[in-house]
Amino acid sequence: MRQSRPPKPARSPRDASRRLAAALESFKGQDARLTAAELCRVANVSRNSLYRYHMPILRLLRERQKLGPRAAQRKARISAARQRVGNHDLRQKIAKLAALVDHYHGAYHEAAKLLARRDRELAEVRRQLAAKPLLLPGRR
Repeated sequence: MRQSRPPKPARSPRDASRRLAAALESFKGQDARLTAAELCRVANVSRNSLYRYHMPILRLLRERQKLGPRAAQRKARISAARQRVGNHDLRQKIAKLAALVDHYHGAYHEAAKLLARRDRELAEVRRQLAAKPLLLPGRR
């Protein structure tokens, strides 16, 4: 004769909700990665049931996941990636600015040399003319 198993107690959706809520609270303050599968394993509820009948608890789970340590690490990685892209752009702009500074510095030196040469030429022309200021008639 086969031994009969004792009948499983009937579980109500409220009981599953309580178990899920208790399991969710048990993970509070832990640094462990909180997943739907782990929550369902601890609460002894199927994942299908969680997704189909217990949306408020699933929302709480998602909020906790957003606040967890992995979420902070992900945000830090994204921020660091944005910083790297920004730094790369700034380096390119600095290189362009340095090239412009070199260009204008060279142009300044050329203009300064040209002005100095013109001043010397003008001084030479004045010496050759030995010009003296003249008073114009009728003006004092």
